[in-house]
Amino acid sequence: MNGASLDDAMNATKEILRAERDHEEVLEAVESAERYAATQDLNALRDGRLGEGWIAEEALSIALYCAFLFRDFEDAVIEAVNHSGDSDSTGAITGNICGALYGVESIPDRWLGQLELRSEITEIADDLAALDTGVFDASSEIAWQRYPGH
Repeated sequence: MNGASLDDAMNATKEILRAERDHEEVLEAVESAERYAATQDLNALRDGRLGEGWIAEEALSIALYCAFLFRDFEDAVIEAVNHSGDSDSTGAITGNICGALYGVESIPDRWLGQLELRSEITEIADDLAALDTGVFDASSEIAWQRYPGH
């Protein structure tokens, strides 16, 4: 995200996507999510217009819809997991999007307190974030110790 808003990040992503071969289904899924969220259509997920999330572009569409519509980590993830389709996948994707947007502080403490392997997950997330800034060197000895064979 590098500090970009969700709207700005999606505009940049759509430009990259349009340059790819066979991008039409994914682009349509992204634009559907934006369109339904912009009109505050709370039934687009519940009545299946975004699909059920069993295929990648549907899961992405549902996750983006929830992130656009709710603009809050907890509300977006709760919406993403409360439908009759592939809710674990859509919840995970929504959580990743909202986590990138709002940071770890947006995740409810009651969820983090129960998280198994929290320190390991935090270390991996910090390392991934540091790759972009150059703080973490993937070719370093520390990187090879933490992630052998990467």
